[in-house]
Amino acid sequence: EAIRFCIVGVVATLIQYGVYYLLLPYMDERIALTIGYIVSFCCNYIMTTQFTFKVKASPKNAGGFALSHFINWSLQVVSLSFFIWLGVPKEWAAIPLDMVCVPVSF
Repeated sequence: EAIRFCIVGVVATLIQYGVYYLLLPYMDERIALTIGYIVSFCCNYIMTTQFTFKVKASPKNAGGFALSHFINWSLQVVSLSFFIWLGVPKEWAAIPLDMVCVPVSF
């Protein structure tokens, strides 16, 4: 279960950053990050229920999943803005934010 959890986390992160990088030339980085997060969130929920924990999706577990991810998304947007403010190029600023967000949200 722990290995499946890590696999889902890596796949969800790659999806989020893939969408972020594809959208970045066309919009504000916070919007690109948010769209990437939404796409990743949907994939993550499906993979978590069906692959990681092998449970049936329900409003109860979806609500808890959404709440924890809303907090994580908020932290990611703040961290992204902070790293860009520090001078990290917006193409790379989404990478160090995981160094902050993953340990905090875990």
